[in-house]
Amino acid sequence: MSLPDPTSRASPRRLPWLAAGQDFPPVQQAWGDADPAPGLLAAGEALDVATLVRAYSRGIFPWFSQDQPVLWWSPDPRMVLQTRNFKLHRSLRRVVARFRSDPRCEIRVDSAFAQVVDACAAKARAGQSGTWIVPGMRHAYLDLHHAGCAHSVETWIDGELAGGLYCVNLGGMVFGESMFAHQTDASKIALAALVAFCRASRIEMIDCQQNTAHLASLGAGEISRTEFSDHLRCQVSQAAPAWRFDALQWDQILTGAYPTGPETP
Repeated sequence: MSLPDPTSRASPRRLPWLAAGQDFPPVQQAWGDADPAPGLLAAGEALDVATLVRAYSRGIFPWFSQDQPVLWWSPDPRMVLQTRNFKLHRSLRRVVARFRSDPRCEIRVDSAFAQVVDACAAKARAGQSGTWIVPGMRHAYLDLHHAGCAHSVETWIDGELAGGLYCVNLGGMVFGESMFAHQTDASKIALAALVAFCRASRIEMIDCQQNTAHLASLGAGEISRTEFSDHLRCQVSQAAPAWRFDALQWDQILTGAYPTGPETP
């Protein structure tokens, strides 16, 4: 991935540089459409658990290349998937139904987090010459996982990891990070499982960060940064769900049911 160098002296606007432990500037100060990198908020070096939690709780996320400092972003608008709007297209519905009924197939949570991150980093992506999951980023999210704030949803077939995704969870908010597939539809199955889990856990929104045609086809859409921040502010103080997947949660998307009673145990 090639990103502009907003810290160079040639940049028309100077970017705030954050020392370790220094607070983030207000997200409204992020660069706009007229700047070289819309959504860019700050740069720095710290990528520890406390900094990541502080960032995500304000709708800020890191994204940078190997030769760059840690770059912090807060785009406007923000791509999100409202879990009630998830589009389980007919073909994917058949795939998920077959997966659910096949004893060789299962969804696991957090059984191979590092393996999922590494597979996401190794995935070739159109228009990118490398990966944004650089070694520093990998170590940071492994630390976040060990702190209980990052999770993997994994598609297993015949005892092999076929695909999956990882995400960040703070309270009642989930932030999608990356996904991969070694077998056809395996990443889509993992995303469908995440949506089913979120519905069962009363989680209304999954942050997708940036707009892609693939996410839009599954029901994601853009909202303003203000709307995103307002929702985030209400959700991060809620209790986080217990991260485990039960096959009964598939009903949340396969039957069209939406929870109205107590959270699924």
